[in-house]
Order: sequence, then C-alpha cells, then structure tokens
Amino acid sequence: QVDLVESGGGSVQAGASLRLSCVVSGGSVRSSYRGWFRQAPGKEREEVATFGLDGRTRYADFVKGRFTVSKGDAENTLYLQMESLKPDDTAVYYCAADSFPWWSFGKNPQYWGQGTQVTVSS
Repeated sequence: QVDLVESGGGSVQAGASLRLSCVVSGGSVRSSYRGWFRQAPGKEREEVATFGLDGRTRYADFVKGRFTVSKGDAENTLYLQMESLKPDDTAVYYCAADSFPWWSFGKNPQYWGQGTQVTVSS
C-alpha cells in the first residue's frame, strides 16, 4: 500500500507564496511517477504538475511560470512551490502517484493523498 500525506496548505492573500509537501511511503517503485492535482468547489479535479521518473516536469498552462514541482533530497518527498497566488488557485490540492506516467496514457494515478486546502483571498 502506498500512502501519501500532504501538508503546507493555508489561507493567504493574492500575490503570496506557499509550499506544499507530500511524503510518500509504502513503495518507491509503485510511486515512481508523482504529481499534484487540485479541485475547486463545484469544479472538476484538474492536473497541476507532474514529476517523472527521469526528473522531467510538466505543468498545466494556468500555473506555468508560477508553480514549481520538485523532489526533495529524500526520495520520498515531493514539493509544489506556488508563487504569485491568485484567488482562482483556491482549491484542495492533492498529491498523487503511480508506477507509470499516467499522463501519457490518458489515465489517472492509482494512489492519492487526503488533500490540503489552499485558500487565496483578494
């Protein structure tokens, strides 16, 4: 069983920064490919950023230039550095993982965290 635990969410004003963390446990192979999703109230879940086995990253257009996904020195940690936050970034942010690059196959990852709330006020 792969477990993912997010932290770092909070309430901030527009223009502020936050860093989300995700600690992954239970199987490095099964969670080799990782990423961040978000879901705002009344909206569908959307992919924010991904981190591949080779270190390649991908970003949704709406966060390019503002968010950065990275892996910590410890292999089991994934970060999402969020800059210049906007009210539209308000959502529950989820860390996710799987053993393959789901984005290349039009699929969703198997493993999910419980989510952390990010609220950005104007």
